[in-house]
Amino acid sequence: MPDIRITPLADSPGITEALADILIETVADGASVTFMHPLAPEAARDFWRASLAAAARGERVVLGAFDGADLVATVTLVLQCPPNQPHRAEIAKLMTRTSHRGRGIGSALMRAAEARAAAEGKTLIVLDTAADGGASVFYEALGYNFAGVIPDYAFKPHGGLSAARFYWKRPAAGA
Repeated sequence: MPDIRITPLADSPGITEALADILIETVADGASVTFMHPLAPEAARDFWRASLAAAARGERVVLGAFDGADLVATVTLVLQCPPNQPHRAEIAKLMTRTSHRGRGIGSALMRAAEARAAAEGKTLIVLDTAADGGASVFYEALGYNFAGVIPDYAFKPHGGLSAARFYWKRPAAGA
């Protein structure tokens, strides 16, 4: 893995723009991360501004992976869950620039998110991924437990429905 620095992100024009670029690239590449292709830059920037505002309120943590000065990957750990689920967190928007995939950056981000979840007192982490071309093998290699499939869960960015695979994991205490 290259010399990667992982840190929580806060809203600033440079960070928001870099996150928007990663999101647009990821959607164009076909990843099912909520948005449809083509994703307008302003919509991507609006999403990240709202997400980083939620992070500033302590509702989530947006982690970024930097290769030198360049933001090359991100993951969001959603901390704020319904009142009957204060013990859990959710992984969302794990995205790595295509130029940096396959280098262990996503795994490092996931370990950092899991450590943060444990530090926040969370005892359960959940996530979902597309069944068609999603990251099931990746999450299973990280120790996530397969919970089930929901058919026709969401549209793929370029059209057509995809099932979603759901996973869970207990973060290690002191991780």
